[in-house]
Amino acid sequence: MREIHGWRSKAIGAWLVAISIFQLYTATVGIYQARIQRGIHLLFLLPAAFLLFPATKKSTAGKIGIFNYILAGLALLPPLYIVINADRLTERLEFVDPVLPIEMILGGLMIVLLMEAIRRAVVPAMTVLIGCFFIYMFAAPYMPSVFYARATSFAELVEMQYLITDAGMFGSITGVSATFVALFVIFGSFMEITKTGQFFTDLACRIAGKGRGGPAKIAVISSGLFGSISGVAAANVYSTGVFTIPLMKKLGYRAQFAGAVEAAASTGGMLMPPVMGAGAFVMAEITGISYIKIVIAAMLGAILYYASLIIRVHFSALKNNLEGLTEEELISYKQLLKDSYLLIPMIALVVLLVKGYSPFLSANAAIAITFLISFVKKENRMTLPRLWETLRLSGYNMVMIALACAGADMVVSIVTHNGLALGIATVITNWSGGHLLPALLLIMITSLVMGMGLPCTPAYIIAITIGGPALIAMGTDILPTHLFVFYFAILAGITPPVCVPAYCAASIAHSKPLQTGYEAFKLAIVGFLIPYIFIYNDALLMRGTIGEIVTVVAGVVLAMICILASFSGYLFTKISWVARIGIGALAVAFVIVCAMPDILNMFAVRMIIFMLLLFFFFRPFVKSNREIPRDSDGLKKAPIL
Repeated sequence: MREIHGWRSKAIGAWLVAISIFQLYTATVGIYQARIQRGIHLLFLLPAAFLLFPATKKSTAGKIGIFNYILAGLALLPPLYIVINADRLTERLEFVDPVLPIEMILGGLMIVLLMEAIRRAVVPAMTVLIGCFFIYMFAAPYMPSVFYARATSFAELVEMQYLITDAGMFGSITGVSATFVALFVIFGSFMEITKTGQFFTDLACRIAGKGRGGPAKIAVISSGLFGSISGVAAANVYSTGVFTIPLMKKLGYRAQFAGAVEAAASTGGMLMPPVMGAGAFVMAEITGISYIKIVIAAMLGAILYYASLIIRVHFSALKNNLEGLTEEELISYKQLLKDSYLLIPMIALVVLLVKGYSPFLSANAAIAITFLISFVKKENRMTLPRLWETLRLSGYNMVMIALACAGADMVVSIVTHNGLALGIATVITNWSGGHLLPALLLIMITSLVMGMGLPCTPAYIIAITIGGPALIAMGTDILPTHLFVFYFAILAGITPPVCVPAYCAASIAHSKPLQTGYEAFKLAIVGFLIPYIFIYNDALLMRGTIGEIVTVVAGVVLAMICILASFSGYLFTKISWVARIGIGALAVAFVIVCAMPDILNMFAVRMIIFMLLLFFFFRPFVKSNREIPRDSDGLKKAPIL
C-alpha cells in the first residue's frame, strides 16, 4: 500500500468513507436492485485499488502518478454505466438481445482493469489463474473429450462477464461482498478501533497465561477470538502476534515454534463462528442454506481445531518444563471485569443471529452498540476523527475482498458457462474409480493448491465450483461438501511452500519462513482430518442425536490426543520413537472408527472411548508431583520438538 499524505490522503479517505456510509445506509433502509448495489460497490472500490496500491514494488511509495489517475478514472466508467442503465439491462433478454458496441468496449475495459487491480491489491497469482481460464475459454474448441466446448465470441464473453448478474463481475458472489461482507468488515473495523482485539488478548492471558506454556495458549485463544471477525489470516497475525510471539520467545519457546503457533491459530480464525470471515455468507449464498445453520454446523470442528492447538502446545510445554506467566504479568481480574463491556457487541451479535434475525439487522445492532459503548472510556470514544478513521479503514479493508470476490465470479462464470465444471467432475469421478475417498483426496489437493495462491474466499469459490459437483454426484450432502472444501481453502494458508500467514509470523519471530510454515502445518494437522470425519459422519456437524454427537466428539478428542502425542513426543512423559509410531497408528484407527458411525455408536465401542478419555484426563491428577528443574533464570529452556 502507498504511503499517501496531504490533500491526496484526505481525498482518498473521503472516497473510502463514502462507500462505508453507503454500505451502512443500504443495510439500514434496504439494499438497491442487484445491479445498482453491486455497481456502486465496485464503482468506489475498483478505482481505489489503483490509487492505494502501486503497480510494482519499485514504484515511488508516496507518489500516485498520472498513469494511475488515468486508470482510476477509466475504472469509474464501466460500473457507472451498469448503475445508470440498470433498468434497461434488467429488461433485456440475456444472450438473445445484441450487445451494444459501447457495452463491448466498457466490458472489455473492465475485464482488463479488474485483472490489473487484482494483481495489485489481492495477489498476482489470482490474475494468472483468471488469465488461464480465459485462455482455456478460447482454446476449448480445440480441446479433447470432456474439456471441449464451443467457441465463445467476444460479445458473448462481455455478456457473461459484464452484463448479467447471476455470474460474472457483478454476479452473486460480488453481491455477497456488497451486502453482508461489507457490513461485517465495518463491524470488524469498529471492534479494532475500540481496542476489542486488545481485550481478547488480555482475556486469553487471564484464562491461560499462568498455565504451563501459557503464552502459546494465549496466542491460540486470542487469535481464535479476533480471527473470526478480521477474516484475513495475515492481518490476524500482525494484530495479535506482535504481543504473543515475543512473549512465547521470552518464556522459552523457539522462535520458529512461536511463529508457527501464531500462524496456525490466526489461520483457523476463519473457521471460527460466529463470523467465519466472509466464508459463511458466501456459502449461504451459493448453497441456499441459512447462515445460522452453517455456523452451527461449523462450530464443533472449529472448537476441536483450537483444542488441538492448545493440547499440542501444552504437551510441548510439559515436555520441556516451560512455565507460564506470573501473576504480576497478567491484567488484574478487576480491570478485566471493567473492560468486559467490550464483549457486549459480540454477545449481542450471536444472540440476534441465534434468535433468527437477519445478518443485516444483527450486524447493524452490533455496530450501533459498539459505537455507544465506545463512550465508556475516554481513550476509546468515537469522536469525529476516530469515526472518520474507522470508516476509512472499513473502506480500505473492503477493497481486497470486493476485488477477490469479483475475480472469483469471473472464474465461476467461465467454468459454468462452458461446462468445464461438469468436465472436471467427470475426470475426478473417473480418476477416483467412483470411490469417495480418492475423490476427496483429489478435491483436497485442488483446494490446497488454489488456496496457496489465493485468499481463502475466492479459493473456496473456485474449488467448490470445480470439485463440488463430483462429490455431490457421489452422494455427499451439500453442506458437508462445501465445508470440506472451505476447510482446505483456509488451511492452504499454512500449507508449504506458499504459506503467507506463516511468513508474516516468521517476520515477527525472526525465524526462517519456510521452516515456520512446516511447523505450522504440523501444529494444524488435526484440522486436515476433521473435514474427512464430517463427510462420513455428519454428527460432527451437529446433525444427529445428543448421544451420537457426544460420541463422535469424544472419539475425535481421543484421536486428537494420540496424534498430538505422536507429533510432540510426549504423553504423561517423554516417549520414544517406537512409542510415537505406535500411538500414531492408534490415532489412525480412532480416525477410521470416527468416520464409521455404525461402529462408533456401538455400545462397546462407546464404553472403550469414554474409559480411555477418563484415563487420559485423570491420570495427570493422580501422578505424584515432581520438582521442575530450573536454570539460573528460574526457567528450564529446552528446544521444542
